[in-house]
Amino acid sequence: LLDKPVGLTSNRALQEAKRLLLARKAGHTGSLDPLASGLLPLCFGEATKVAGLLLGSGKAYDTVAVLGTTTDTDDAEGAPLRERAVPPLDVASLEAALAPLKGRIRQRATIYSALKQGGEPLYTKARRGDVIEAPERDVEVHGIEILDIASGQLSLRVQCGSGTYVRSLVRDLGEALGCGAHVGALRRLWVDPFRQPRMYTLEALQALAEQGGEAALDACLLPIEAGL
Repeated sequence: LLDKPVGLTSNRALQEAKRLLLARKAGHTGSLDPLASGLLPLCFGEATKVAGLLLGSGKAYDTVAVLGTTTDTDDAEGAPLRERAVPPLDVASLEAALAPLKGRIRQRATIYSALKQGGEPLYTKARRGDVIEAPERDVEVHGIEILDIASGQLSLRVQCGSGTYVRSLVRDLGEALGCGAHVGALRRLWVDPFRQPRMYTLEALQALAEQGGEAALDACLLPIEAGL
């Protein structure tokens, strides 16, 4: 259970862990954006056969929504598109804006996503400058909790089903508030069935490799049935 750092793609983090564990075969169970940190379950060897089952699992995230600015990626890595004044915020108005974003909803994905059209990820098309009509799909949002209301920022905890884009939730919340918004920070807390994950950073794995070798690294691995 990897604690992916900010700044790395999920595949790059996977390859680093694969190298440290001397694994011949490896896969991850659902990408985290480079901007995002947190739980990224990695599967090695025979465990790669259960990776697909974990893709459809429920997940939880903490996110910071930056109000007043929309970006082309719906997060802080993108180019600003529009700036608007942030209205006065209180719990009642926020809950009213969040209500339509909970439950079974129709969500439009961000154009900078890993969804594929014509066999090619949308983010590849977007970076090339292609005109893209981002797809809509049904997703399940089990809950959105307001953790903190600060100056121009909201801290939220989101529990959701597979395929939900937190960036899209934040974008749509910003539009409901009339000021726009983008994700400033994102951390994945858990992925079913790993609700209280004991996560390892790449730095911790590197230290174990240097101090304890293969046996110490093997002790970090869960049995395959833990993913079932």
